[in-house]
Amino acid sequence: MTVKVLVVDDSPTMRSLVATILKRDPEIDVVGTAGDPLEARTAIKALNPDVITLDVEMPNMDGLDFLEKIMRLRPMPVIMVSTLTQRGSDVAVQALELGAFDCVGKPTSGAPAHVAFGDLAEKVKAAARSRVRPRQQAGKPVERRTGFIGNGKVVAIGSSTGGVEALLAVLSTFPENCPPTVITQHMPATFTASFAQRLDRVCLPRVSEARDGDVLEGGQIYLAPGGELHLEISGTATRRCRLVAADPVNGHRPSVDVLFRSVARTAGRAAVGVILTGMGRDGASGLAEMKGQGASTIGQDEASSVVYGMPRVAYEIGAVDHQLPLERIGHRILELCSSANTREVTCQPLAPSA
Repeated sequence: MTVKVLVVDDSPTMRSLVATILKRDPEIDVVGTAGDPLEARTAIKALNPDVITLDVEMPNMDGLDFLEKIMRLRPMPVIMVSTLTQRGSDVAVQALELGAFDCVGKPTSGAPAHVAFGDLAEKVKAAARSRVRPRQQAGKPVERRTGFIGNGKVVAIGSSTGGVEALLAVLSTFPENCPPTVITQHMPATFTASFAQRLDRVCLPRVSEARDGDVLEGGQIYLAPGGELHLEISGTATRRCRLVAADPVNGHRPSVDVLFRSVARTAGRAAVGVILTGMGRDGASGLAEMKGQGASTIGQDEASSVVYGMPRVAYEIGAVDHQLPLERIGHRILELCSSANTREVTCQPLAPSA
């Protein structure tokens, strides 16, 4: 199957560059280009593309406004093309929240385009295979919740493509005194700070990028910084975040497998592992290690996943205890971490670390 792509960017040079990169893949057909959302709207009707690449900042209509209209009126896979600036990162995170399939950075000055756009063709093809749901209207504001008492478990979550929406859905169910939660989301280095700030604004618990040495505490969510380091958990009596310089695992840094394996070692049965939507297999074997040490494990189901890759592999290798639709995952996490559920949380982990 050939994937039909429409390239939307106000820069003729960038349109040509993106189109040239994509045309190198014989499974992709660039059926047209557009210089702004108004031209793009006409082109969508005429060309019926499978995927759109969309510039974030454009004239006549902001890229976010156009994306919102697409996801509300004619849902289809959209890959945002962003400048890697603070402004660009903030907008890109908003775009992912609105339902964009993924976001890639434009080449920086002097950087070769084939490096910046090295995985663009694969992302376009994955987007064409993804599930795109109509944009939902904003729900009610998060209400302060009381009555949750934790049982000492730590929560570890891994996600990738589609993870921004998924994490917002899960974490919006958490009370202010939620279990200590660590997250690895595959995301460019410049995006994670903006994403952590966004989560902190809309969720009741505190959300921040993890720092080396941070003590895991209730009511706190720690997001792995994108880029050069893996997030691990160390310690037993007092668990801390560790940021570790090491090679990518499964092509990712930070890697979900690295996080899950460290939680298996340090927390054992006193943990809940959750694997959400994403391409590839990162996190599946780490979740299996968590389950092997007695942790409860949850996987997102196929119907609610944007890309049923990571959770599929985890399910197929037997790493998932509970396969659930996205809307039930947050509540199930809290049930497993509640003092009403004290299933052997004092069991010793596999191998204590300093």
